[in-house]
Amino acid sequence: MTATDDRPTAETTSATSSGLYSYDLAPTKKEGRRWGSYNVFTLWANDVHSLGNYTFAIGLFALGLSVWGILLAFVLASVLLFLLLTLSGYMGHKTGVPFPVMSRIAFGTKGAQIPAAVRGIVAIAWFGIQTYLASSVLDTLLVAMFPPLQTLQNQSVLGLSALGWITFLALWVVQIVIVSYGMHMIRRYMAVAAPTALVTMCSLAIWMFVRAGGSISLSTDQPLTGSAMWLQIVEGAALWVVIYGTFVLNFCDFTRSAKSRRSIVWGNVIGIPVNMLFFAGIVVVLSGAQFELNGQVITSPTDIVQTVPNMVLLAAVSVALVILTIAVNLLANFVAPIYVLVNLFPRTLNFRRAGVVSAAIGLAILPWNLYNSPVVVNYFLGGLGALLGPLFGVIMADYWLLRKTRVNVPDLYTDNPQGEFHYRNGYNPKAVWAFVPSAAISVVLALVPVFAPVSGFSWFIGAILGAAVYVVIGDRRHDARDVDGEDIAVAAE
Repeated sequence: MTATDDRPTAETTSATSSGLYSYDLAPTKKEGRRWGSYNVFTLWANDVHSLGNYTFAIGLFALGLSVWGILLAFVLASVLLFLLLTLSGYMGHKTGVPFPVMSRIAFGTKGAQIPAAVRGIVAIAWFGIQTYLASSVLDTLLVAMFPPLQTLQNQSVLGLSALGWITFLALWVVQIVIVSYGMHMIRRYMAVAAPTALVTMCSLAIWMFVRAGGSISLSTDQPLTGSAMWLQIVEGAALWVVIYGTFVLNFCDFTRSAKSRRSIVWGNVIGIPVNMLFFAGIVVVLSGAQFELNGQVITSPTDIVQTVPNMVLLAAVSVALVILTIAVNLLANFVAPIYVLVNLFPRTLNFRRAGVVSAAIGLAILPWNLYNSPVVVNYFLGGLGALLGPLFGVIMADYWLLRKTRVNVPDLYTDNPQGEFHYRNGYNPKAVWAFVPSAAISVVLALVPVFAPVSGFSWFIGAILGAAVYVVIGDRRHDARDVDGEDIAVAAE
């Protein structure tokens, strides 16, 4: 299959505006959609089993939740995520458009840059950080295999060691190459990375279980009980949903290529509830076995990986973790900003060029310095993340409650003042008015210390407020036409 640049140039219709349309932004043709249930499942199989997610989940054990409390938290979280992601996924399947174009429905042809920019900035920052974390795993492996390389870790340039620069740039280039071949290559990479991740983490858990004598600790020495336990379970479930606040928002970037709604539902069923419980099982075995061994609570699977005595096994696990981290990065942090950049500059950027630009920005921000700065991660990225809930609320309320899923897709690509999504000079003021106050409240709840007891629920509070305000002030006189984009759809995948 050819790269994005090799595809035929899209021709616009008489009503289509070149500033809003390009080959990569066009709705996907139904006959060109290739994502089945397995592809949707591999998306979650990769993303759920990321190092960051393991660190978060193991942290619940450290906070005093028992094995059963952790499992219950993930049951609750998986139900919520399944519902939210299925709603979001249906939007992508029906319209066939990527997230920046989807945002035009509620925010207008120009106002859509607001949610797209928030999603893109968060993604680019985390793209760089995740690439750095993957390179750190590779650094550890290389030094273990070739001890003389330790000298390269003693030399630092712009806050990163010489070896760190080598591994970071190597992984950076690998991701650019994968993305340059478009979404079909990402789909293929996920199909290979998912079973690799599942087998690796399952093997690591089995090894730890055997090492601990076939038993695990069901809790720490000071487990939570009563109301404190239940509050931690609910908050843990809520925070798990917040972690996926980015994916919930732009899931349509992937489901626009889904073969059917059935593919989305079954892919989500196996990929979220089933896969998430499998993930939770690995978490409780890793954390419980380690605590059984020496009474210590690990903070990440890398703590266990470093104790693997066999070099071959160590290499296999480390490489698998790198493959997994790249997969997560491609899915969660690379595709979103690519579409954002294409949406900003449709005349000059395509999927491949936007990928290079996005990666270049991810390198230029020196992400290792961001990651090592709690202020940046907690306040800047945390604040931006808090905006995702209100955006989701506004977009979902507009599509499901006010429009009743009826969308005139061709009008998403025209700046004609008579177009349905032109609103007021390309902006829907009611969407902005609903977003701003709910976003302000969400950010305050997430970042101000006095609201720490409810900070874990800021995404939900922001989403509910955004949806409620928009339903109250939103326009119920939407055009009743329900027109798909087949007449202007040229993108196959």
